[in-house]
Amino acid sequence: MQFNQSQAIYLQIADYVCDRIQLGQLLPDGKVPSVRELAVTLEVNPNTIMRAYEHLQLQEIIYTRRGMGYFVSPAALTKLADLRREQFLTEELPVFFHKMHLLGIELDQLKSRYDAFRAAKQQNQ
Repeated sequence: MQFNQSQAIYLQIADYVCDRIQLGQLLPDGKVPSVRELAVTLEVNPNTIMRAYEHLQLQEIIYTRRGMGYFVSPAALTKLADLRREQFLTEELPVFFHKMHLLGIELDQLKSRYDAFRAAKQQNQ
């Protein structure tokens, strides 16, 4: 995994776990990789993974079973969709609109490109 400098590493790891949940690689009530296992995989300190897991626990994306590890919350997909949608609308979309405005791009110019993007994604599934 390539980490960027613009966001804390534990948050990037939390996003990585969330991506895996949304892609169906980690299923509701399914086991999440152990702290040590993920630390080795991502080549980071186990404390960083622990911090990411604590963050996800606070958001009710994952939960612990005493002595068994971390598991994906049954409501994780719904919570993730809601959280990420709100984050996109409040944080990323305004930046995108600002760039569109600066470049003189109109919404109708994006529609055909977005439709092509969606068609390509559907073919790849």
